[in-house]
Amino acid sequence: MTSRTTNTVVRFKSAFPLPGFDQPQPPGEYRVDHDEEALEGTSQIAWRRVATFIHLPAITASGATQQMVPIEPALLQASLELDERQS
Repeated sequence: MTSRTTNTVVRFKSAFPLPGFDQPQPPGEYRVDHDEEALEGTSQIAWRRVATFIHLPAITASGATQQMVPIEPALLQASLELDERQS
């Protein structure tokens, strides 16, 4: 099966919570990866999202430890919308 990863960058203006973390993540720009698989049997190429990951810490933060954390796309979108309304 064919797969691909799409990379994007999201920006939070305020601290935001992530499931599994005691403290909110600081404001900043974060890399997000969307893993997708091609749907077979269609006449056109179509992709289905199978996983989404956010990279911690923020791009501009210094630190030796980096990690990719799975996140539900709907939760990420809701967090971004809330951040926008709070700004």
